[in-house]
Amino acid sequence: MNIEQRDQKIAQIFKALAEPNRLKIIRVLYQAQREMTCGEVGKELNISKSTVSYHFKALRLIGLTNTRKIAQEKYLSINVETFQTYLPGFLETL
Repeated sequence: MNIEQRDQKIAQIFKALAEPNRLKIIRVLYQAQREMTCGEVGKELNISKSTVSYHFKALRLIGLTNTRKIAQEKYLSINVETFQTYLPGFLETL
């Protein structure tokens, strides 16, 4: 990956994190240090499960989170590798 591609990826990450609910979701997942369901995150942030799901899709598409689905339940977690590669030290500031 060249410097221009890296800069583009970082800009996309910042764009995704500019939405306050997405930043809050990352914070909740980081502080929990475990997988959480959309419902658990929504309850923690007092927002609907569908809202969490909407924002989580944007975070997943940019590579900031992982999704694991079992039956109807989706389990969310932080993609630590992406943060370490593009925003080292960021998670610790949350």
